[in-house]
Amino acid sequence: MISLQDNAWIDEAAEKIVKKMDLVSERSRNKIPYTAKNGVHDDRSREDQTFSADDGLNWWCNGFWAGMLWQMYHAAGNEKYAEIARISEEKLDRCFSDYYGLHHDVGFMFLPSAVADYRLTGNPDSRKRGLHAANLLAGRFNPVGKFIRAWNDIPGSQDDTRGWAIIDCLFNIPLLYWASEETKDPRFGQIARMHADTVMETFVRPDGSVRHIVEFDPFTGEMVRDYGGQGYGQGSSWTRGQTWGLYGFLMSYRHTGKQEYLDTAKRIAHYFIANIPEDGLIPVDFRQPAAPLWYDDTAAAIAACGLLEIAKEVGDLEKELYERAALKLLHALCREHCDFSMDSDCFLTKCTGSYHNEKDHEMPIIYGDYFFIEAMLKLKGQDVFLW
Repeated sequence: MISLQDNAWIDEAAEKIVKKMDLVSERSRNKIPYTAKNGVHDDRSREDQTFSADDGLNWWCNGFWAGMLWQMYHAAGNEKYAEIARISEEKLDRCFSDYYGLHHDVGFMFLPSAVADYRLTGNPDSRKRGLHAANLLAGRFNPVGKFIRAWNDIPGSQDDTRGWAIIDCLFNIPLLYWASEETKDPRFGQIARMHADTVMETFVRPDGSVRHIVEFDPFTGEMVRDYGGQGYGQGSSWTRGQTWGLYGFLMSYRHTGKQEYLDTAKRIAHYFIANIPEDGLIPVDFRQPAAPLWYDDTAAAIAACGLLEIAKEVGDLEKELYERAALKLLHALCREHCDFSMDSDCFLTKCTGSYHNEKDHEMPIIYGDYFFIEAMLKLKGQDVFLW
């Protein structure tokens, strides 16, 4: 629990989260939300939904609503959160029958939902779901390049994604670490470590910034090039990508004890901390033009989680650096970009999916809310590590 002074705002925000989640969990109990219109959660699980196949039930964000509920279940001990979380978990079973719809992001989908359920309650059906997803993820491993392939073939696209890997996948490989720990089969963990090693060698620049997409030759494993992806452009510094690396390498360190992973997490963290604006509000890309100034609250929330976890792994002379940076980010969100009203289903208001997609700018996004809640519960010492 954070012990720095003058942080009464933490208790106030935590109380508001508890009250709001008590209400919103009931309003959205039968949904799997991604964003909101006029403050009302959408539902990516509707049978009559009008989203495309990859934006519907198979959408990569569909585990975060359950994750929010499991965090609240752990913090508050209220069984209703487990009951509501299982509604979306069971809906995701349909994804397994649509093999071609599943992808590299099954960790995002099933760690905060099914695996969280199993960890917290011992539900045997949840264990089965998690292991099924882990096998699908392991099947995407390229043994020559030692990376997990991102995305499937894109219909109608000229892009050949067979050799693509992305920084985000550091959040998916904890599913493999868990599967190894659960089954005592080393193969899952071996794949996760080889992927993390490849990312460490090819994604992280000397200054601590990270690439979003790296293309490898799928037949030889050699690096071909990198892409700007969801950031401003090639060579830029997409802030959420920095946080996938910052927190993601901490996760690999937590599961393996490999010092290089912690060192890499710290290097990315130092770059991130050095670029936090004075007001604490994070842009979409640290190297984006001054105007328009697009924000991404998801990057702030994820970074705060990672910084607080790094602080747990370092000595007393270092930890305050990471804690103070996390506090600055979270205080800025609570002060400027958080909606604690009971009329809205969402918390963070200025999340951005991609710099160049104008429809994805400064809106509520479910994983922003998940990591905001996770981070605030960390400050209270009430979170559960779902990764």
